[in-house]
Amino acid sequence: RIIVDKPDLKGRVEILKVHSKDVKMDETVDLDAIALATSGAVGSDLANMINEAAINAVKEGREFVSQKDLFAAVEQVLVGKEKKDRILSKEEKRTVAYHEVGHALLAKLLKNCDPLHKVSIIPRGMALGITLTLPEKDHLTMRKNQLLDRIAMILGGRVAEELIYGKDNVTTGASNDLEKVSNLARSMVTTYGMSE
Repeated sequence: RIIVDKPDLKGRVEILKVHSKDVKMDETVDLDAIALATSGAVGSDLANMINEAAINAVKEGREFVSQKDLFAAVEQVLVGKEKKDRILSKEEKRTVAYHEVGHALLAKLLKNCDPLHKVSIIPRGMALGITLTLPEKDHLTMRKNQLLDRIAMILGGRVAEELIYGKDNVTTGASNDLEKVSNLARSMVTTYGMSE
């Protein structure tokens, strides 16, 4: 039996170096920062990020890939491409904005959440908006208080909807959040033994 773990921070840096060796990059590029932002990514994800960054630079008529291109590629691979052509009504945009602000406020206020990186109401993949937090270091283990704060942050979008629109007017926008929280809570009890 051979176990191949996902690469750690050092491994991700080395994988990014391999895949970027033939790509022209400007002085802003910091592969260590990209590796830190891609915790949990595997080699194929990282290769895809380098390729997407190169495509983004070419689309903008530049010869060199910048750090901005790389972070945009990280977001593309992790949460999907922006769908600027998806038309949301003014009311839907307002609801998505409140939902994402709920996540963002809790990410900033709770001491055990990863730092807030980006908040957007531009649809990506299946999501109508995103609140992206990125770790400052790899988490090999997580404490119960970190997991509880993560649950609170994920539920912040639904709570914001309830506060603004009332309990009878919440949307289906929290379905993925509720799925994540349910899986995390179930793991805390049945896998991690974090329950009495």
